[in-house]
Amino acid sequence: AVAYAMRAESFDVLVNADHLLAWGIEPAVLRETALRNLLQWSSEAPWSDELSGERRLVSSETGEGGDAARILLPEVRSYLAGELGGSGRVVVGVPDRDLLVVGAVRPGDEEFAALFADFIVEQCGGADEPIDRRLFELVDGELRPYAA
Repeated sequence: AVAYAMRAESFDVLVNADHLLAWGIEPAVLRETALRNLLQWSSEAPWSDELSGERRLVSSETGEGGDAARILLPEVRSYLAGELGGSGRVVVGVPDRDLLVVGAVRPGDEEFAALFADFIVEQCGGADEPIDRRLFELVDGELRPYAA
């Protein structure tokens, strides 16, 4: 069953198809509510920013469990594209429920993409709640698998 994480106060609730049936609500209503709650939380959650020469990473690791889900929000994808786009590719990693990492791969620096991909695999391998070992790219506001 498809599950959505909904933020309720300061804890997460995992919702499955049985919940939907018991509550008598449509999946679209649940999704809308979950995304609205995520947007509210995300608008106040901080970002970390690391810069090393031309290499830059922006990450979210608040410890509150919604960090990786932030990438579902068009507002977050737009923000990240604006911060990291320009003359390069915006690569995204969601190795764990509690971590979203986004980097800027500048032309001619494919080594950074390889290092970033290795970092995501490592983080996913040690994660309590792993999501995905793959590297993604933001293209026209949408996530796509990264192709080197």
